[in-house]
Amino acid sequence: MDLTAWRTFVTVCRLGSLSAAAADLGYTQSAVSRQIAGLERRLGAELVRRHVRGVRPTPAGEVFRHHALRTLNEADRAVRAVRDGAPSRPLAVGATPSLAAGIVPAAIRRLLDGATPLRWSLSPALSARLHERVVAGELDVAVVTDAPPGLPDDPRVERRFLGMDEMVVVLPADHPLAGHGPVPVEALADEVWVEDNDGSAALLRQHAARAGVTARVDLAAADLPGKTALVATGHAIALIPGALRGALRADVTTVALVDPPTRGVYAITPRQDRHPSATPLLDQLAAAFDTRRDATE
Repeated sequence: MDLTAWRTFVTVCRLGSLSAAAADLGYTQSAVSRQIAGLERRLGAELVRRHVRGVRPTPAGEVFRHHALRTLNEADRAVRAVRDGAPSRPLAVGATPSLAAGIVPAAIRRLLDGATPLRWSLSPALSARLHERVVAGELDVAVVTDAPPGLPDDPRVERRFLGMDEMVVVLPADHPLAGHGPVPVEALADEVWVEDNDGSAALLRQHAARAGVTARVDLAAADLPGKTALVATGHAIALIPGALRGALRADVTTVALVDPPTRGVYAITPRQDRHPSATPLLDQLAAAFDTRRDATE
């Protein structure tokens, strides 16, 4: 089969719209419709279903999308390897935003300093999306956390525990509690909180509930930079991973919590076709967490 139609189908599923897929791929909408219809004829199954707000894959389409995505990723890798003249494939790494901001790039730097030249890429995303991309063959390594809703038990990936990360509170630099030692969450009961994802918000609410108080999560941000911007301008305070401390802007500070919420940090890799540089990178990541644990003891 011509992979052009496969790519069109995957793009339609990703964007949920024939017109959006046409614009993204540089086709007319009728050309996209013809490619999908031709693919359905060859497969003998309906792959997408039209709805008021766009299109969604059918159950058969979802099965095909999963396999098509892996095939397209491998095809793209094959083309890049030939064009770049490289003897080995690039190392594709993913990480949650907080870990992509410091610990993971530092581990990659140490890996590169002690190895032969290696092409690599780093993609930030939330844990659930990173897991999907490892299974789809898009990522060789993903550094994820077990923050709510947790990690799936998936036999298609191998999981390696790296360490625990304590959550801390980020405050404006001039906040009355700036520079203080660990504080009980009860001391922050009157504060407005901002959150950027459901997992962090769940950890905050669970921690506050154990102390018998309620965290007022009145503001939402799209991402960590937006979250810290609202803190820096005095609109709110926020719960953030301790791993992010070294990458914060200068106009905010952090304070530790008494009995803080924690999250486990893991590296996941495909169970098959593991990249030769994956294990050395995992060793560097584990060493980084060992160093952080020793520094706090």
